[in-house]
Amino acid sequence: MNAIKSYLLVILMLFAFKGYAQYTEVINSNRPGASESAFAVGTNVMQFEAGAFTVKEEHTPLDYEISGFGVDFAVRYGLFFEQLELQLNGAYQNDTQTFNSGAIPFERDRANFTSLTLGAKYLVYDPYKSAEEAKPNLYSYHANRKFQWKSLIPAVSVYAGANFGTTDNPFIAPDAEGISPKIMVLTQHNFNGGWVFVMNFSQDRIGTEDPIFQYVLTLTHALTNQWVVFGETQGINSDLYGDNIFRVGGAYLWNKDFQLDANIAFNTKDTPSVFNIAFGASYRLDFHKDKKIDNGNSIKDTGGRKARRNKSAMNN
Repeated sequence: MNAIKSYLLVILMLFAFKGYAQYTEVINSNRPGASESAFAVGTNVMQFEAGAFTVKEEHTPLDYEISGFGVDFAVRYGLFFEQLELQLNGAYQNDTQTFNSGAIPFERDRANFTSLTLGAKYLVYDPYKSAEEAKPNLYSYHANRKFQWKSLIPAVSVYAGANFGTTDNPFIAPDAEGISPKIMVLTQHNFNGGWVFVMNFSQDRIGTEDPIFQYVLTLTHALTNQWVVFGETQGINSDLYGDNIFRVGGAYLWNKDFQLDANIAFNTKDTPSVFNIAFGASYRLDFHKDKKIDNGNSIKDTGGRKARRNKSAMNN
């Protein structure tokens, strides 16, 4: 009952707070990596993010290994408010688990959704809520590069969603079949010099036999207007599985609506060891219209489209 109350509370929070998200000139992708930006894509923007990844795991004490591949995807749409975003996220995995402990190795094939979630994200606080604050200094290169104390205050979003567990799914606990809640808090710091730091804290599969707590910390740095590199750590804690996964990689901005990315993921233990390679892309259909403000100018005219808010820091 407490889990249900917490879930309903977060849903109410999505609409109770007033935020100041703003559409960005170039694509605002959550790829690469497992974390999610605090900012929405913008109203009337439909965005698709997808990738393919390899699966390679070896469990030394239990003497089994897993090899295969998978695909992950996200569909994001901004509606009603600049701060609000609807999301459909999922990952499908196909692999073979081989047990080597017996006299004859035993194999079993597995294929199903490891996750499938429908939810909504809402920006509750933006430290750069003023369009004037978002403007770069056109007269000083160094002013735009130096450290600003205000950058220590993050943008904050909340998320509430529902997991859909398919039947006979080997990747989830038996009682996780059906619908279970997911809640998340997301923060984002935008530092001068092309640095972005994102933190996600989530409670997943609430009310099931295997609730999952996760955190993801991601640091990205824009090398140029098109190239970005990143590193992140993802902590996973549940009754059935615990891990700390590291990722490194990068992304390339092909044009303002299309991005390519790649990364590798690994851990430092053998229960099991993990090593995955992933490639992906993001594309948006941009039907966003500038809103008018009191002086008759559009948000774009006043500098409100602050491109540096992309998680991948491409727009710095």
